[in-house]
Amino acid sequence: RVCTLARMVSINVLIRSGHTSNEGRLGKGRIEAFSDGVIAIIITIMVLELKVPIGADLAALRPLVPPLLSYLLSFVFVGIYWNNHHPLFHVVKEVNGGILWANLHLLFWFSLIPFVTRLVGENHFAAWPVALYGVVLLLSGCAYFILVRALLAHHGKDSLLAKAVGSDFKGKISVVIYAVAIPFAFYQRWIAFAAYVLVAVMWLIPDRRIERTLAE
Repeated sequence: RVCTLARMVSINVLIRSGHTSNEGRLGKGRIEAFSDGVIAIIITIMVLELKVPIGADLAALRPLVPPLLSYLLSFVFVGIYWNNHHPLFHVVKEVNGGILWANLHLLFWFSLIPFVTRLVGENHFAAWPVALYGVVLLLSGCAYFILVRALLAHHGKDSLLAKAVGSDFKGKISVVIYAVAIPFAFYQRWIAFAAYVLVAVMWLIPDRRIERTLAE
């Protein structure tokens, strides 16, 4: 199933790969298609990692509670990133090599989410898995910040993109919360996990900066 999805993604990338923009500049179609495909595969891998219980009663589902909780949080985080990556590139005019590498850097940390999700779930939220989960979230947040800076550097401080992004306070405070929460995994791991959930709740509140900018 994953291989079939990967082939579909490859076809989609070829279809949308776009073309370059005017004057030989790189268009954004391929980076959007590739990112969407990778995110779709990540979600598929995570759900395929959930094992079907043996038994037809509720007691058989009890061992699945930790894996389901870690899957749920990871699904929300991946969804949040996709929900912000998509409108971000809606106001992007073009990309360059640095932006391509910055986006690949982000996708690298995304690709580790299924691994840490399973690690946390199968070890019932033990200290080290919870800490490693936080490290991947932290580095994903840093990678997204780097991607945004690369886009801003290419488009300029007076661009529509710069106006839409603004100060990005929520993005910065999220990284700080991750960094503070990770050490708590070795003392009170549920405090660390609660901090990860707090960041997810913060981002579940729709961020309308880009939509407001486009509407003006």
